[in-house]
Amino acid sequence: MDLALGSTAPPQDVEWRAAAFEFAIEPTLLLDPHADQIVDANPAACTLLGYDRALLRQTKVSTLHSGQLPALIVFTQAVLDKGAYWTNALTPRHATGQSLRLEYAGSLVPGEERTLVLLTLSDLDARRRRYVDAAAEDHMRGGIATWQRVERVFQDIERENQLILRAAGEGIYGVNAEGKTTFVNPAAERMLGWGAEELVGKEIHPIVHHTHHDGRHYPDHDCPIYAAFRDGAVHQVEGEVFWRKDGTPVWVEYTSTPIRDRGVVVGAVIVFRDVSQRREADEKLHAALAEVDRLRERLELENAYLQEEIRIETNPRGIIGQSEAIQKTLRQVKLVAPTSAAVMITGESGTGKELIARAIHEASSRRDRPLIRVNCAAIPRELFESEFFGHIRGAFTGAMRDRIGRFELADGGTLFLDEIGEIPLELQGKLLRVLQEGNFERVGEERTRAVDVRLIAATNRDLKQEVQRGRFREDLYFRLNVFPVESVPLRERREDIPLLAQHFLTRESAALKSDLRLSEGDARRLSRYDWPGNVRELQNVIERAAILAQNGRLRIDLPDASGVPPSPGSARVKADSRPMVMTSAEMRAHERANILAALEACSGKVFGPGGAAEMLDIKPTTLASRIKALGIANARGLAG
Repeated sequence: MDLALGSTAPPQDVEWRAAAFEFAIEPTLLLDPHADQIVDANPAACTLLGYDRALLRQTKVSTLHSGQLPALIVFTQAVLDKGAYWTNALTPRHATGQSLRLEYAGSLVPGEERTLVLLTLSDLDARRRRYVDAAAEDHMRGGIATWQRVERVFQDIERENQLILRAAGEGIYGVNAEGKTTFVNPAAERMLGWGAEELVGKEIHPIVHHTHHDGRHYPDHDCPIYAAFRDGAVHQVEGEVFWRKDGTPVWVEYTSTPIRDRGVVVGAVIVFRDVSQRREADEKLHAALAEVDRLRERLELENAYLQEEIRIETNPRGIIGQSEAIQKTLRQVKLVAPTSAAVMITGESGTGKELIARAIHEASSRRDRPLIRVNCAAIPRELFESEFFGHIRGAFTGAMRDRIGRFELADGGTLFLDEIGEIPLELQGKLLRVLQEGNFERVGEERTRAVDVRLIAATNRDLKQEVQRGRFREDLYFRLNVFPVESVPLRERREDIPLLAQHFLTRESAALKSDLRLSEGDARRLSRYDWPGNVRELQNVIERAAILAQNGRLRIDLPDASGVPPSPGSARVKADSRPMVMTSAEMRAHERANILAALEACSGKVFGPGGAAEMLDIKPTTLASRIKALGIANARGLAG
């Protein structure tokens, strides 16, 4: 007899347990579900099934239930999963071959080496015959000893109820009209950690249902369980917790059904199940979906912003030039990039302030996150706050959905605020708070969000004067101007002009599928110009020249390409000054001197690439006729 498997009970207790199995009135089998083996059978089971005990021990469980393997597997697995289960779906074969209608109640017998199943068998046909016989006997005796028959019937019903309660996988308990517990099934004991003896006869609400999941008190007059025997209605509840004996919550869904006696509600029965794992999985799923939505929205916005960005591939940082001014700028970039300090870039429009900001970002530890650019001059005054911090749906007229702001979009990366002097004064305080505290609220939302952003600002204004005039906050100015960088105008680094022009020309040639080259004459003409629009103007001029080019020759259109290169810092001619009037002889002398200067610069070369004709931007034949007319040919040897 294997009931003592793995037991640490004294030998006398083991003997009593074996005796209880041996002499039990109820037919009982001891099964090994993993080996498909009947380990033992008590005499009552041998009588019910019609088999010798030794023969039963050699019989497989599946053999006893021939043709019923799926139902047998379902029943066995339910017992293993829930600890107890019952069914009347299995019909074992009697030794005579007759199918028996039985009710099975199975429960686990744990052991150190293996887990067994204790199976109690009830003959449903025999039970029905008892009821019929009892009714017939009562009828024959005219009701004599009816109470004995009724008591027997109720005992059988009670026994069936107990089997159901023990086998049920859901937690079940009952309460009377006073809220006191009347019974608790084993599943409820396992889920709550309370024993039946600790709950029966006591009010159960203060024990397992006293507090909401968020810590709020749960008054008993609000309890749907008690409401069932107050209003007589069935209450189905989800999203609440019962409290275990160890003080931890268990998420449950339950049904509280009133119990009536002669039309009067006398209590309720509560059936509940533990849905903690399902709820946790749902919460993880919802959180994951919300994160996916947030990331998708962020990615869409990043893509929209990054499509506007200009990436220059010639130089790793996008800054082209060999002048001392550019080298100084690159040294400043190298110094400040590894830090998180705010940077203020000043300079005229078109000098490449955004390229400097990009160089700082790409040389920093934030290079894997986006650089988000905001043109403050292009944002309507009333939309600044929404553009910077985002808004929630319904925050203002036209806010049809939640929108992420630029600060949140740049979280972990760099935010470049171009033309920062255009930010309204009333918003500058909120901007200062984000820089100092690292948090903000979306428009219309009370939730505070944390953000980690490195800020780079740019302006072509004198912010010191703006502060003095009261149009820019002084504290914000000092917060932004931690590391100032000057973007030098193009006229102060003329040696970089040919490099920039060739870079733009190479890009335009690729776009136009042509082979255009910048001649030395073109480079000199470009270098003589002051470029009030800086690099942006130079780019436009080269693009226009590439479009107008004929036969591989550029047509550079500049306001004044014939003047002598001005020295740095030289004063410009006033707009109202009158040009000098020259006589015909003076004009002829001036033209002669100009051609001689060109010839000297080209080492006497007239025709071809790098020749004087190309430098003077006139046809070679025209230059030749002028040289002859001015008598220059006789003055010096010329190269063809």
